[in-house]
Amino acid sequence: MKNLKTLLFITLMSSLCLTAQNTATKKADKQFSRYEFVKAAESYNKLIENGKGDTYVYSQLAESYYNIFNTVEAERWYAKALESSDNPEMVYKYSQMLKANGKYELSNQQMDRFASMRPSDHRASAYKNNPNYLPKILEQGKKFNVQNAEFNSEQSDFGGTVHDGKLYITSGRNDNRKTYGWNDQPFLDIYTMSKNSDGTYQAATMANDKINTKFHEGLVSFTPDGKTMYFSRESYFEKVFQKDSLNKTRFSQLYLFKATKLGGDWDTVENLAINSENYSVKNPSVSSDGNTLYFASNMPGGFGDFDIYKAAINSDGTLGEPQNMGQKVNTEGQEMFPYISNTNTLYFSSNGHLGLGGMDVFYTKEIDGKIAPIRNVGIPINSNGDDFAFTIDEDSEEGFVSSNRDGGKGSDDVYAFKKLQPLCDVLIAATVLDDKTREPLSGASVSLYDTEGNKVVTKTTNADGVAEFIVECEEDSELEVLMDGFDSKKIAVKGSSEEENNVQISLDPIEKLIVADKIELAPIYFEYDKSNVTAQAAFELDKLIQIMNKFPDLVINATSHTDYIGSSPYNMRLSDRRAKTTVQYVISKGIDEARISGMGKGETEPKIDCGTKCTDEERQLNRRSEFIIVSGGPDTK
Repeated sequence: MKNLKTLLFITLMSSLCLTAQNTATKKADKQFSRYEFVKAAESYNKLIENGKGDTYVYSQLAESYYNIFNTVEAERWYAKALESSDNPEMVYKYSQMLKANGKYELSNQQMDRFASMRPSDHRASAYKNNPNYLPKILEQGKKFNVQNAEFNSEQSDFGGTVHDGKLYITSGRNDNRKTYGWNDQPFLDIYTMSKNSDGTYQAATMANDKINTKFHEGLVSFTPDGKTMYFSRESYFEKVFQKDSLNKTRFSQLYLFKATKLGGDWDTVENLAINSENYSVKNPSVSSDGNTLYFASNMPGGFGDFDIYKAAINSDGTLGEPQNMGQKVNTEGQEMFPYISNTNTLYFSSNGHLGLGGMDVFYTKEIDGKIAPIRNVGIPINSNGDDFAFTIDEDSEEGFVSSNRDGGKGSDDVYAFKKLQPLCDVLIAATVLDDKTREPLSGASVSLYDTEGNKVVTKTTNADGVAEFIVECEEDSELEVLMDGFDSKKIAVKGSSEEENNVQISLDPIEKLIVADKIELAPIYFEYDKSNVTAQAAFELDKLIQIMNKFPDLVINATSHTDYIGSSPYNMRLSDRRAKTTVQYVISKGIDEARISGMGKGETEPKIDCGTKCTDEERQLNRRSEFIIVSGGPDTK
């Protein structure tokens, strides 16, 4: 982010910069303090060329490049500064620049170093808990189609809020504006544009002068009734700023304003009560019910440089007390650009959570007052650059994201996207164990079934006994596990919003099903008044086949029983058909017909002799199949 920096990233650099200013650095330091980072970088470079480089100069030069997102030069000078410094925040930023330049292994080495310096830092603990996070983000695959928007200019363009048929963006394309020292680009204004029937956009038009001023304006958000627009603006407009008495530099804050619709345009701009000369408030997003305003702020009491907050919008339009979204959302880094969608999914950008480099887009939900796991949206929404100002219509699954990634038209560009796949998914890691030895079982077949009973995919466990599956969040599923020599199992997996769902499945040796003179399978059910083998019955009968293959001399008599409902002759005929169908299924799997016979018993041998007074449970117990060992098999004595 370049021109955007002043509106979104204003933080004093004193927390990082080393206290080694001197007469030689006075000019460069003054430019730096005024956020004139392009000029400051030139001045610090001249000092180095003249042999006046030291740790302080190297770190200031690195910071200058960091703030205009020149990742190559920032990486170079952070490395130089860190030869004689052990500043933890500098180490963290160095790791970020390495990652932004695609040097993931070196980035992780610096993150290890940072974590050893600040083990209690959220960013450090998140990394230590998940050091291999990068492959996981990349392996999620591309769930969006992302295209650079044709309306971008050579300057900074960002945002993308659709309201009343118009697209609102923020842009520095007005060459008649003063340029800002941060990166020598024009000040930012709010623009609107209409979409043509062919999907292209008409020329961008500046919002009226009640909205745009000679100062920076930022992102916008609207109430559901369309009567109120919230937006960001520098506090200079309110004549609120702080002045450095030494170099006469003025420092503004970012304020939130709201405008009211008057006729067909915006009017009556008001400064919000939550603004303060001591901190910034920016990046508004109104919930779909109009009851809550989300925003970013560096007000006291937060966890990092900027945090995500929310405040109730009262019936009279005033705002309630700001509430920090908590440490699960906010880190010691920067969390900004909240966007609350019409499904109450909270999207935001962060450089404190684990990402691909720069700022990444993340999302979560607040359910019953609790924050769901924070998830990275993944590629191609996120890149090695700064990715921010994400908005989406969850119904059309279309939206916009802004980025300073390589290949853009300007310093920041707006990208239009279309969601291709469900965003939220869960990794099911199924570990299959031998119940007797507790050792992992490699080579087990694990099948995933959906809620309709359809087999989705089958995988084989690896050397660690693990098979992994990706499912949508909150979707129930079922796992079926088959392994030669072991009792097969089916287990239900409850839907979850956690990133990973670790499931452990223990299999008994197949001979454990041999009890005395019977093979004890789970109840085999037939559909009402039918005798064909169902999928559930086949699953159990396959266990019988496995045992008979293991013990080639085993001879089985399959009996089928019914309850008391229906006449005795009918029940006898029905059970006989079921017994013979069962035998035919076993024979069809390669078992010699001489080794298995079938007989229907009807209601003659009830498990529970309850007559016409049976409960549903008792009737179910009576409707059963039994597999009696006639001869052969293991020595059970």
